[in-house]
Amino acid sequence: MSSQEFTAPAHAARIPLIINGDDFGYSEAVNRAIIQAHREGVLTSASLMVNEPAAAQAVALAKANPELGVGLHLVLVLGQAALPHTEIPHITDPQGRFSNSSFHAGVQYYFSPAARRELRREMRAQFEKFAATGLPFSHVDGHTHLHQHPVIFRELMQLCAEFGVPRVRVVKGEMRLSLRLDRRRLALKLVWGVVFNLLGGWCERQLRGKQFVQPQKVYGLLQSGDLNESYLLKLLPQMTATGSEIYAHPLALDADESARRENPGGTRELEALLSPRVRQAVAQAGFRLATYQTFETGAAAIAPNA
Repeated sequence: MSSQEFTAPAHAARIPLIINGDDFGYSEAVNRAIIQAHREGVLTSASLMVNEPAAAQAVALAKANPELGVGLHLVLVLGQAALPHTEIPHITDPQGRFSNSSFHAGVQYYFSPAARRELRREMRAQFEKFAATGLPFSHVDGHTHLHQHPVIFRELMQLCAEFGVPRVRVVKGEMRLSLRLDRRRLALKLVWGVVFNLLGGWCERQLRGKQFVQPQKVYGLLQSGDLNESYLLKLLPQMTATGSEIYAHPLALDADESARRENPGGTRELEALLSPRVRQAVAQAGFRLATYQTFETGAAAIAPNA
């Protein structure tokens, strides 16, 4: 059964909820998990890394599953570039990979004019590479949410306008609810929550009046890597009754040991997305499963910046 085909009470049909799988295209194990969660579970949307090894497979799977909304997962850290190192030598290593540190990359993009010039070319290349797949752009977001970096976000808005993609993810900490549900790694969560509250607020101000569509609430930042069934069952009834997104990083249950070491919580996240109890909780909390495109026509319109 498609993830968008479920029966909810009449009162529960009006609040759109995207459930997104990040890192589509990263590996075959990630691709299998996203497609299984879409076909058999509650996942409605995915974010494609156009430069990673399994991107071509992800595109083929997306075309075979047209109800899955697929957007661009812009990668400017911890990943492979679209352009060769010779064209963007200040922001990639000789193998064409970006820095493994979001902090280092963010500082460089802010202070280095050469890095900013190369950054703009690379961002355009990734937009063009996605467009060349023939998939319709569902939305744009970023790996490790680096798209919310001020230098990147300004360029991102221009590219979204050029490519006709007025739908973006803006993440904030959602700290009060997240910490009420799980206080493990408290110090780290407080830091990340504060940082993304500041960045998210700044991004929302940039979008104001520009006709962009965004979920009003995005959940997952402080629980990244451990969005398990128990957490979702506690989260869903307490979420704000407004157009929202939950994002996850599922991994196939038969993934090899290397993939499991890299994403130790991924199989639990897949199990959560497949859980009948989670599907029931979505409906009982008053949400309907949606994509970024269906947000625009939903009753609880999530275009607060229009």
